[in-house]
Order: sequence, then structure tokens, then C-alpha cells
Amino acid sequence: MELFVADLVERFYTALWPFLRIGAMLLAVPILSIDAVTVRIRVLLTLMLTLMIYPLVEWPIIDPVSAAGLSEIVNQILIGVLMGVFLQIVTAAVVLGGQAIANAMGLSMATMVDPGLGNVPLVSQFLLILATLIFLSIGGHMLVIGILLRSFETFPVGVAFVQTANFANLVEWSSMIFLGGVLLALPVMVALLLVNAGVGVITRAAPSLNIFAVGFPVFFLTGYAVLILSMSGMAARMQWLWMEGIERVKDFVQVPGVL
Repeated sequence: MELFVADLVERFYTALWPFLRIGAMLLAVPILSIDAVTVRIRVLLTLMLTLMIYPLVEWPIIDPVSAAGLSEIVNQILIGVLMGVFLQIVTAAVVLGGQAIANAMGLSMATMVDPGLGNVPLVSQFLLILATLIFLSIGGHMLVIGILLRSFETFPVGVAFVQTANFANLVEWSSMIFLGGVLLALPVMVALLLVNAGVGVITRAAPSLNIFAVGFPVFFLTGYAVLILSMSGMAARMQWLWMEGIERVKDFVQVPGVL
């Protein structure tokens, strides 16, 4: 009986490390981090992935209540969270692009409650749904899970720790929030800038014209038309952003090549 209990405790100590890293990533990664995915689903997915990876790796036995164990707990949680945050930057870029488009079209007050981000403009919600479908269509969820499982070989438990350079890379990659948002919103913003200039000329030529009654429908219809026409280009940029985010995650955990 004592041998059984000792073996059970040893297995718990070894299974704790993949469980922490996988669970932390599922809490931060896009799609699975939203409130619509309940805690029970996340825990179930974490247990399934832990059972898959557990027999494939030699796990060190570290007492989790010791100083080394507490340090390793923080390290595993950091690794998982940072893997998710690298991809959340792509989501933030899509939201920022949608907000820029909504402001240019005069729809900044038309908001909707997003289960993961709170109140966002309707255009941002639409672009988020499109970005999510693109992420799933390119197999991004499978790529991320594959990188996560491979990370236990390239970023082993008890050996590799999060370094300052990893946070520097995250800060550098965070600039893609603004760059990606501008790339997504640029066609609509440029078209509406030209329309705005035209409306200004009309206002100077006919001062008695009610610019508020004319301008808002023009901005809305023009922005809507340009948004439809530029949808294929936006989809291509979203796919590029997702692939860049996945490459950043691979660089973070030092996974070589394409999975």
C-alpha cells in the first residue's frame, strides 16, 4: 500500500509540470480563452493533452512545495501564458483595425459585447469572427498544439527557464498590434479620407447644405462598399498575421522547421 501511495505521489509530481504549461496556454490562447469556452472544457482539454504527452517524455521529479518546485511552477505558467499572449497580439491587431474602420465610418458607438474582449465595435466583432475562421481553416489550432507538445523537448522542464530576451521579443512583437491594425484598416481609411475631402469641397461650394444629413450616409455607404471590395485582401493579411504569430511562438520555444 505504501509503495502504491509513493508511486501515485511520484506520478502526480511528474504530471504536474505538463498540466501547468498546457493549462496556462489554454487560458491565454485565442478562441479557447473566451468565456464561451467554460472552465470544464479547458480542464478536460488540458487533461487530454497531458495524458497524450505524459508517456513520451522523461519528467523530472521536483517537489512542488520546495523552492525549486515553486520556481518551476511559475516558470511553466509563464511559458504557457506567453505562448498564448504571442497569438493574442494578432487578435488585438484585428480589434484595433476594426475600431479604426468603425471610427472612420461613424459607427464607433455601435458596439457589441464580445465574450473575450468586452465591448467592441460591430466591425471589430465581424473581423474577429472572420479572423477566427481563418485561423481554424489554416489549421492554426493544430499547429499551436503541435508546438506546445514539441516545446517539452526543446524547452524541457527543470532545465530551460524564461529569459529576459523572451520578454524583449514579446515587447517587439507587440508593435504588430498597431502595424497589423493599420494594414487591415488602410483601404477603408484611405477611401473615406478622399470622401471626407470631397465632402469638405461640397461644404465650401454650398454652405447652406446640411453636411450632417449628407455626410453620414455617404461615409457609411462608401465604407461599407470599400470593406466588401477589400475583404479578400483583409483575409490574406489576417492569414499572414496568424502565420507570423505562430512563427513567433515557434521561435519562443525554439521549435525548428515547420511542423
